[in-house]
Amino acid sequence: MTGAGGGLGRGITDALARAGATVVVNDIDPSRATARVNEIVEAGGKAMAGVGDVTDPVSVDALFAEVEAAGANIDTIILNATAPQRSVSIDEEDWAYHQSMVDSFLKAPLLVTQRALARMKATGFGRIINITSEVFETSEPGSSAYVAAKGAQIGWSRSAAKELAEFGITVNTVAPGFIPVERHKDLPQQVLDDYLDTVPAGRWGTPAEIGWACVYFASTEAAFVSGQTLIVNGGRTPH
Repeated sequence: MTGAGGGLGRGITDALARAGATVVVNDIDPSRATARVNEIVEAGGKAMAGVGDVTDPVSVDALFAEVEAAGANIDTIILNATAPQRSVSIDEEDWAYHQSMVDSFLKAPLLVTQRALARMKATGFGRIINITSEVFETSEPGSSAYVAAKGAQIGWSRSAAKELAEFGITVNTVAPGFIPVERHKDLPQQVLDDYLDTVPAGRWGTPAEIGWACVYFASTEAAFVSGQTLIVNGGRTPH
């Protein structure tokens, strides 16, 4: 799983480990990856670190080579890595930030998928799960670059689902609502309160709930489910 060292990655990797997967914890920060692996192992799960920048093809190849050399078979990839995000008006936006979003949500999924495909096709089994966002449905103002890149990620996933179905490979997306994690710790309380007021469930979602959605898509039971987006946001966008 990419971007697995913290945030939503904690809940997703915990769920995968509890479901019996051997989790490859990818993060660009070695200390975060190692800490997450240790936490999983201490809880009785199986995990290994896979440090590297998944927007760089050389790094992606090295990451896969390391995992394969350890005897692991990567049959499921969960694409969660993201560059830092910001809220800014369109007239103040710049292409460098747009490019960082494109790299996170289109380039990285492409590079990781390309590296995984040969083994998936050979075994007739593969699961590709993109972590997107509810923002493509809600069209948040001040987030045009992020929303556009997430929309492209969903479109890429739908097309890939059709192309790869004949090989026993499914491609789906999980779209979380706003789930506060450590990177949101400095947000004003009013921002948090305003969002929570719009959630019909009346509570915050948890990273673990995103994780269990991923476990379903990764399962053998979901073999006939592909090209789908599962929005996990407490009924905020019920369609």
